[in-house]
Amino acid sequence: QVQLVESGGGLVQAGGSLRLSCAASGHAFTAYAMAWFRQAPGKEREFVAGIRWVGGIPFSADSVKGRFTISRGNAKNTVYLHMNSLKPEDTAVYYCAAKTMSFGGLSDAPSYDYWGQGTQVTVSS
Repeated sequence: QVQLVESGGGLVQAGGSLRLSCAASGHAFTAYAMAWFRQAPGKEREFVAGIRWVGGIPFSADSVKGRFTISRGNAKNTVYLHMNSLKPEDTAVYYCAAKTMSFGGLSDAPSYDYWGQGTQVTVSS
């Protein structure tokens, strides 16, 4: 059983920063890629940022580029989302996702095998 556990969400004022963490655990689990998605009320889930374990090159959605950065942790199967210059429109539930196979792009939500429960990020104006 693979579990993804997110932490670090909360309430922050516009212009502030937060760091989300995600740790994946499970017997013999090795991620090919991990990513963050978000879903705001009344909107579809959208890709935020992702990273492949081999190579470690991060990719971000245009809406957060220059403000958000995904990085791998020193611990295996751990990723962070560093969020700076937060805006009210960043308010959403943020989900960590992981996949073990290479099919589908980083932003392709259906290609991910495992999802966390989500952590709420609220940005006040």
